[in-house]
Amino acid sequence: MMDAGSSPAMTKYSRPKLEIALKVIPPMADTIIDIYTHIYPERFFQEMTKAAPKLQNIGPRLRSVTKLFDLDARFKEMDTFGDYRQIVSLPNPPIEDIAKPDAGLRLARIANDEMADLCRKHPKRFPAFAAALCMTDLEGSVAEARRAVNDLGAAGVLIYTDVAGKPLDDPAFEPLFAAMAELDRPIWLHPSRTAAMPDYAAEKKSRFEMWWCLGWPYDTSVAMIRMAFCGLFDRHPNLRIITHHLGGMIPFYDGRVGPGLKVLGARTSDEDYSKILPSLKRPHMDYLREYYADTAMFGGGAHALRCGLEFFGADRVVFATDAPLGPIAPTLAEINKLELAPADRRKLLCGNAEKLLKMSFG
Repeated sequence: MMDAGSSPAMTKYSRPKLEIALKVIPPMADTIIDIYTHIYPERFFQEMTKAAPKLQNIGPRLRSVTKLFDLDARFKEMDTFGDYRQIVSLPNPPIEDIAKPDAGLRLARIANDEMADLCRKHPKRFPAFAAALCMTDLEGSVAEARRAVNDLGAAGVLIYTDVAGKPLDDPAFEPLFAAMAELDRPIWLHPSRTAAMPDYAAEKKSRFEMWWCLGWPYDTSVAMIRMAFCGLFDRHPNLRIITHHLGGMIPFYDGRVGPGLKVLGARTSDEDYSKILPSLKRPHMDYLREYYADTAMFGGGAHALRCGLEFFGADRVVFATDAPLGPIAPTLAEINKLELAPADRRKLLCGNAEKLLKMSFG
């Protein structure tokens, strides 16, 4: 387990190098828990394409990511990194966007049964999974979250930054957050924007994949701030949320998010925001620093990795790569370039995951 007596402070970072190691690095001596990876269990994939025929168009593209389905290929890559294990969850698209509530909840149950079975069969590969939900059936999703955690051994649940266009700070979703706080299990937060949301009002869709490149970090940041503003963490102080891609834009815009939002309402004349910040028990930045953030930056993200670590601190950053949709080796290569104290390095690679998942990885 993580050494409770180790210092949370990190050593100074070395000057970043220009090159990024893209080749597979030698197996590492560390235990590595990749807390945010994706998988498509075969039965779920088949049922999903039946429930959402329009997805047949992207079926071949999804199939082209071999390691979403092919465990032999997946395990072969995993073996190159030594004692490396993955926490699995479904990838995009959100179930809420592809199926009606009753069919969606059925799909979530199938996915959770299948992921639980994979974890039972391959505990050294997949020690745990984040359960799928269909949040358009909220009552059913709360029940499914309880079933997944209590009966199937799920480490927590994965939700998206919006639910069929509705924000997570909508009071309708409070029962799910209350249930996860009661279960004392974390929530994986995943962005969900698509090309259907244009970058400019005069256009009909987002172009050049900006919806993915910049839209996903933006969606994550907005969800984080709005959940803090609605008092979610005052109501549930033990609630833990793992944000994808190092907390989106929050660490890089701490000035705008921090001092900039201290004058919340000064730029808005048609709504009264004067009671939001006074209603919180603590400064709003305190809540944002208490999210967990993962290292899945798609290709290493040298600058982002240093910024995110400095913002959240060694106790709040968890290792992740988005595998197999994102590469593993570049992230490990960039972590190796950081001059982390041994205790902080272990926290990042597996210690914080142990704390979140309530598991010991040796």
